[in-house]
Amino acid sequence: MYKTARLCSSGLSWKEFGKKLNRSQCRSRILCQVNLFNRSLSTESAQKTLSSKNNDQQHSNNEREFDSTGYAVTTKLCFALGITGSVIWLLNRKRNIVHAAQSESAGSLKKGLPTYSLEEVAKHNKKENRIWVTYKNGVYDITDYVSNHPGGSRILLAAGSSIEPYWEMYAAHKQEEIYEMLEELRIGNITEKSKDEQKDSSDPYANDPKRHVALKPSSSKPFNAEPPLSLLRHSYLTPNDLFFVRNHLPVPVIDPKKYQLTVTKVGSTKQVNLSLEDLKRKFNKKSVVSIVQCAGNRRSEMVTIKPVKGLNWGAAAISNASWAGACLDDVLKRTGIDIETVDAKHIIFDGADADPTGHNYGASIPIEMARLLKKDIILAYEMNGKDIPPDHGYPVRVIIPGVVGARQVKWLNKITLSDKESTCHWQQKDYKGFHSSIDWHNVDFTSVPPIYELPVQSVICEPEAGSVLEDDEEVTIKGYAWSGGGRGIVRVDLSADGGKTWHSAELSPTEQPLYKTYAWTFWEGTIPLPKDHKGEVEIVCKAADTAYNVQPDNVEGIWNLRGVLSNAWHRVPVKVPKS
Repeated sequence: MYKTARLCSSGLSWKEFGKKLNRSQCRSRILCQVNLFNRSLSTESAQKTLSSKNNDQQHSNNEREFDSTGYAVTTKLCFALGITGSVIWLLNRKRNIVHAAQSESAGSLKKGLPTYSLEEVAKHNKKENRIWVTYKNGVYDITDYVSNHPGGSRILLAAGSSIEPYWEMYAAHKQEEIYEMLEELRIGNITEKSKDEQKDSSDPYANDPKRHVALKPSSSKPFNAEPPLSLLRHSYLTPNDLFFVRNHLPVPVIDPKKYQLTVTKVGSTKQVNLSLEDLKRKFNKKSVVSIVQCAGNRRSEMVTIKPVKGLNWGAAAISNASWAGACLDDVLKRTGIDIETVDAKHIIFDGADADPTGHNYGASIPIEMARLLKKDIILAYEMNGKDIPPDHGYPVRVIIPGVVGARQVKWLNKITLSDKESTCHWQQKDYKGFHSSIDWHNVDFTSVPPIYELPVQSVICEPEAGSVLEDDEEVTIKGYAWSGGGRGIVRVDLSADGGKTWHSAELSPTEQPLYKTYAWTFWEGTIPLPKDHKGEVEIVCKAADTAYNVQPDNVEGIWNLRGVLSNAWHRVPVKVPKS
């Protein structure tokens, strides 16, 4: 009964349900017959033993009979156990063979089906003209399956293209039932392979790494991209290949065996060079779960008010990871520098990425900030338990929790203690905030300090803008919230009428101290829809941090020429079905 119920809840088609149920019942019948056989042996043994005890006149004969019976029972029992084991082994072997065969045959070329091109498949990316996906050499029409997909609309990310990169992220897809179900949707073959871009040896971006197809680029050279919001909310620690990418220059190729980190102080003749092995072996490994967010996250909302200069980021230029490496304070002490007493005003971090003129990307933080965070700043060589990927700073990047991503330099190769800030363009002439009356004709970048800590932020990840709700009475909303400087999130407010009335969301615990919360906070809430919705509503979220900083209600008041610090109420229009 339990197995039948489990099959009923598995989301299989009726055809597949019948096949699975038949297999399950067949297996149960065989095992029941074996159990009955074993019980019959046990009963026979008990009856003969009782008979031997009650017959005193033939004691010696009964003894011999008992010995003979015991031997026979043992033989039969062993025989039964052997059958049981063989049956189970054969069933498992058959299941494994079928599973392997299904996984190998799924996506294989099939005779009698039409062959499509990549261009033809790409045209089928919407419900109106049917939704097609590919898997290996197979083409599948998933239009009628989308509404039943356990992962919801995330399957549409592969519409008109290969589903393989998305399946690789979730091991649940690698099951016999899934392969069989997929083949039921088969409509054709595909033999054409996507062509990789031809690499030009003179192109400074020729050695950039391969990226996951789910990332949505805002520029290709340098490569900058963010994941879909629906995937961002799916995992507390963002998978490495879905972590948003912010590059200012070509990705440098660094030999880990030749890597060197130089630590020095302006005015001192002493400098220390550390290899990657030095960082791993000479210092205790420290880890921290921390957000990296681009200062331009949600810039696209400011563009709707007035044009700005910068990448057109959506709301996913932010990701969360567990970083591990050597503590900056430990490294400085090993080189003879005490961060508490050193005569310096700034710590400068330089990366190995450089422009054609040889100028490297760099950034700095005030020494006061470094002192406050001295046990939390790490020179990371691991990201989510693996070597940091090339796009995120391999082999070493500095992680400064609670601080804007622009200061967390990748491909770190030099640390300098100085009385002056970094002279890098992105420290001096970028990533600064101005009011809306300042534009490019009257801007003075020296008049304001660089951005370090980012303001409180919250974003709706589900439902997505323009989606049609399943219910006309309530809506479940999911998203993330975060605030710079380690300020934890104390409240997220939700509205389904554009901000007229509010409801509280439930916050997921971060397992970090409230006043040292460097990771994001996931939240969720189900709220009623207004009865006079007329088929459309605007759902809204806003957050408050430990200092009770709150998000402003509109973008107009915080517009700035670079489109940074965009943290107005997040508004998502959705459609409501008619009753």
